[in-house]
Amino acid sequence: MSDTPNFTSENSAGTGTAETRPFQAEVRQVLDIVVHSLYKDREIFIRELVSNASDALEKLRHLQLADKDAAGTAAGDAAPLEIRVTTGEKAGTLTIADTGVGLTRAELVENIGTIAHSGTKAFLAALRENGGSNDNLIGQFGVGFFSVFMVAERVEIRTRSWRPDAEALLWTSDGSGAYTITPLDAAAAGSVGRGAAITIFLKPEQKEFAGKERVKNVLLRYSKYVPVPLLLDGEKLNTVAPLWLKNKSEVTADEYKEFYKFQCHAWDEPLDWLHFAADAPLAINALLFFPSSNFEKLGFGRTEAGVSLHCRKVLIDDAPRGLLPEWLRFLRGVVDSADLPLNISRETMQDSALVQKLNHILTKRVIKHLDELSRRSPETYAKFWQEFGHFIKEGIVTDATNREALAPLLRWDSSWKGDTKTESPASSSESPAASAESPESPKQTVSLSDYVSRMKPDQKDIYYLVGPDRDTIEHGPYLEAFRARGLEVLFFYEAADDFVANHLREFNEKKLTAADTADLDLGDAPAPAAGAGEPLPEKRLRSLCEWLKPEAKNVETIAAGTRLVDSPAVALNSDKYLSPTMRRYMQAIGRADAADAPAAGVKLEINPRHPLIHKLDTLRDTDPAFAKLLAAQVVDNALLAAGLLDNPRQMTARIYEILEAAADRKAQ
Repeated sequence: MSDTPNFTSENSAGTGTAETRPFQAEVRQVLDIVVHSLYKDREIFIRELVSNASDALEKLRHLQLADKDAAGTAAGDAAPLEIRVTTGEKAGTLTIADTGVGLTRAELVENIGTIAHSGTKAFLAALRENGGSNDNLIGQFGVGFFSVFMVAERVEIRTRSWRPDAEALLWTSDGSGAYTITPLDAAAAGSVGRGAAITIFLKPEQKEFAGKERVKNVLLRYSKYVPVPLLLDGEKLNTVAPLWLKNKSEVTADEYKEFYKFQCHAWDEPLDWLHFAADAPLAINALLFFPSSNFEKLGFGRTEAGVSLHCRKVLIDDAPRGLLPEWLRFLRGVVDSADLPLNISRETMQDSALVQKLNHILTKRVIKHLDELSRRSPETYAKFWQEFGHFIKEGIVTDATNREALAPLLRWDSSWKGDTKTESPASSSESPAASAESPESPKQTVSLSDYVSRMKPDQKDIYYLVGPDRDTIEHGPYLEAFRARGLEVLFFYEAADDFVANHLREFNEKKLTAADTADLDLGDAPAPAAGAGEPLPEKRLRSLCEWLKPEAKNVETIAAGTRLVDSPAVALNSDKYLSPTMRRYMQAIGRADAADAPAAGVKLEINPRHPLIHKLDTLRDTDPAFAKLLAAQVVDNALLAAGLLDNPRQMTARIYEILEAAADRKAQ
């Protein structure tokens, strides 16, 4: 390259001849890609240079462990292993220095003068040939250094190798296609110890990276867990250890809590945490936290994913897509994998199949952990469920792969009046929750497993009822038949619960069935209570049902039944898959079939023993007009209790008519 400039530095003091070399062929094109296309964020250059410095220190550490004499005679060997970052706000410079292995002239040419040739990659290859490994070495792509030219007008590297009698060298370039290597004279060489110091002369528009606070924010985001001291203008930044790489038996509860607040920028304490390591099928170290507060529940909008992805302690993505399913977005923490095949810029993962595998492993471990927590510490799990239960429900609806595994985590209120205290098995070291038997939660709930364990021998269905609260359900008509037969019913208070049951369909081969479904086989009717009265004669009963049909236009069929005890009538849903909740949802989204026939598939069942039914049967002969008012009101009351009365205005007007007629009768 005949037009290659000869670079010099006003701070350099060279002896001998400065050697100017072109970068490898087509370097201008490659540098253009690195500088303008490869990295999304310009601040990444700091992460790359710090990662390279960390690698250089790890190489030296390995050499010293392998052969104490091999790295013990170079100039400056007494220097501590550390990375020093120095800002020069006035001069517009940023310096990143390390006391690692340093570089010889040949290594400068080979590792920096050649694009995509990585000294770290070659070093790892040499280790593997000798049966060794070092997972702390992360710079495997060879282009990270060149990201500096996104912000640099000129770059200088002062370096001295760890090798005995190594010369001190100055490398300079403006990234335009060539670089210069100059030996330093004795005076200048005396200030250059083992390692490398990269000084970046920033472009005018990039002077922000000479500011301490700006650099500090970048370092704390990407490099706060490097394994050697990281100093910024003398201030140590990496004060918290990467706990996820430690053995969980060596970490105290207070350390977990401190790490949670530091890593997750949290003000609260974690409710629980999951710390695990796996070697197969992938090398994974994970530390996941379950917060104590759900901000979605507090109305702060949709929670953003809070589990960051690291590769050997260096941040790759603080919100990686697909790492966990959407319904686990409430989790916080760190996942670190040494097996990540990153793209050349270390910003994203290339292998979507590997991401899916990570997702699968992490999700299974979280589900298993929550299941163990529910057994080990019911009180802690009750707190989790109160805050984050709707995320589990979301998982049931949206995650078909894990639906069956999630089902045991569901909790609901129930008609069961017994003691739901659970015996606590032996403690597990994965969680901080206490293993001792816990007191009952203030809001007691039951699991599907609890329900199934109490089912009658011949019972085939898990029954549930939807209502706004316990009092409404208990005083409604639907529970009567189940209470009379001693059958437990789950209480669903949220609209989402109906969707959950509709997607889950069954648990342990027991169908989830709405208790307001028509034609349920509940077995023989219990003996009527004393004073319950005789049922209407069969002939009068059939006649009454026929007479009621014109007053029940929104009901498909009318018949006498045996499920009611205290109520005169009940509206039952004949469609197993279109519950009142689902019907209202379809109306809300404009489904015409639901809007035009809001009570289609509804059966009205009357109680032949109820006094009101007896009086209605008499009134249809003695006072037909008043009987029709009562009949229409009985039907609307049943539809209202079922959540199927879309327009109550007519019912309100009718009530006034009934009151007026009743007042007239009283006055006579």
